[in-house]
Amino acid sequence: MTRRKLALGAFLHPSGHHVAAWRHPDARHDAGINLRNYIRLARVAEAAKFDLVFLADQIAVPSANLDYVSRTTRATYFEPLTLISALAAATETIGLVATVSTSFNSPYNLARYFASLDQISGGRAGWNLVTSGSTLEGENFGSGEGYYNHANRYRQAAEFADLVRGLWDTFDEGAVLDDRASGQYLDARKVHALGHAGEFFRVKGPLSVPRSAQGQPVLVQAGSSDAGRDLAARSAEVIFTAQPTLAQAQEFYGDVKTRARAYGRDPESIRILPGVFPVVGRSEEEAREKFQTLQDLVSPEVGREYLSIHLGGIDLSAYGDSDPVPQIEVSGRGHVSRPLLLLQKARERNLTIRELYLEIAGARGHWQIVGTPQSIADELEAYFTQGGADGFNIMPPSPTGLDDFVELVLPELRRRGLVRDDYEARTLRGHLGLTPPENRFAAAAKGQFHPHTEKESA
Repeated sequence: MTRRKLALGAFLHPSGHHVAAWRHPDARHDAGINLRNYIRLARVAEAAKFDLVFLADQIAVPSANLDYVSRTTRATYFEPLTLISALAAATETIGLVATVSTSFNSPYNLARYFASLDQISGGRAGWNLVTSGSTLEGENFGSGEGYYNHANRYRQAAEFADLVRGLWDTFDEGAVLDDRASGQYLDARKVHALGHAGEFFRVKGPLSVPRSAQGQPVLVQAGSSDAGRDLAARSAEVIFTAQPTLAQAQEFYGDVKTRARAYGRDPESIRILPGVFPVVGRSEEEAREKFQTLQDLVSPEVGREYLSIHLGGIDLSAYGDSDPVPQIEVSGRGHVSRPLLLLQKARERNLTIRELYLEIAGARGHWQIVGTPQSIADELEAYFTQGGADGFNIMPPSPTGLDDFVELVLPELRRRGLVRDDYEARTLRGHLGLTPPENRFAAAAKGQFHPHTEKESA
């Protein structure tokens, strides 16, 4: 039997994930809008045989505080679907995952975009499904008050996901004949109208893009609230999550896979990838020095606003840096899981505002490891073998953070037999060991119930 391997994503941020990484001496100028920089990072990940590269998104500048915006690179970055299309042309094998929100997009267009990317890339596309929870995002689209309700957003997202997957099913395998002698381009029996009529959307179909080499793009989901977990268990094939301790990771892992089983899904058909922010040095001292170099670049103005954003936009102007983090009521507006995670951390450790903003300046509540290749590999292996993860989404801390992980940590993981030596497949599903979901129309023709049908979602 082949030993189970870690799945690895490279979560690309142009200068690194630390909020002050753009000020690091190794950072490139205009890194966030420099295509060559992204291509270099994607090719480093591909040469290292990562499963995928991952791009996040927010469809607004990060804050209404323009002084903060002027001190970060978070306000200038490419739209991820456009960028990942460029990376498809610059790479050959690695998977390509882009984040697109269900809140301000139409299902038909999104299904068409990703089906096209899947064809262009030879079956390497993945969609990271998120909902948009910030006031700034809503104000860019003229949304009413109902948009901010957490439960409504996730109910809409569940229908959106089922609808998109239904559109991806409207072409059967072999629908394109291209028979020039007979003049038949498509087999009409293998092209289907969807006829979706739900609470939020009405879409007839079919889609205008046929199935790709991997059947459907891989569906990724990044929510960790109760509603987010349920959506992931029902629909997602890869889950990106923030789980900063092994105990938290084990609880999340077990809960989501139990929920998936309740939906009639095989829990082994889901890959759970916690985010990891690794600062690696050849010695513990070198690792700590690398991390401290980044921490010393955080200005108080940036740190306080960065914390405010990640606590859901709470106003901290009445508190000093040395004050304890105030007790905050997390409402059903905006994002829920991350503020709860950070407030729990502050309470458990009695952190001040400054201590908490420095705590999240790099990992934003994700798992942060500072150490040697051996100690980092030990911790990754523990998560993997003790029921906390199927792999990890690596969040390089600095401009050279991905290079450091590839050069120093990957050889140790390979020595332990935890990661592949070379690609064994050409599609993202193949890399992750995921089978294509059965086409719902083919299942219906055989008289079988399909887990993602309009009947169920209604």
